[in-house]
Amino acid sequence: MHYQVEPWGYYMRFRSMEDQMERVLRLASQSAVVIFSISSCCMCHAMKTLFCGMGVNPTVHELDHDPKGKEMERALTRLLGNSNGVPIVFIGGKLVGSMDRVLAFHINGTLVPLLKEAGALWL
Repeated sequence: MHYQVEPWGYYMRFRSMEDQMERVLRLASQSAVVIFSISSCCMCHAMKTLFCGMGVNPTVHELDHDPKGKEMERALTRLLGNSNGVPIVFIGGKLVGSMDRVLAFHINGTLVPLLKEAGALWL
């Protein structure tokens, strides 16, 4: 008789991914604007500068300073559908996306209303 047993390591990686996904969503809902970033990334710096220049004070989670940062980055990549990666922005607890999506919102004029609705901007 042969039994098919799922490897323990696979289960633990899956559980860790779920834990990190829950953590990401919890952190993303704690502030009006949340940016998941890597401190040495120039695109992340540009994103933080964009929001600060608009008068928004985002909460920034530097993944390279977090002991579980790599796992969180994988969870974020999974949320995006394996898209571009960091920076990843949440506004009002909702996933907006990476740099290209935020810039598209900014250019087409929908970013400011989104920020106002989330309580991040009072213009």
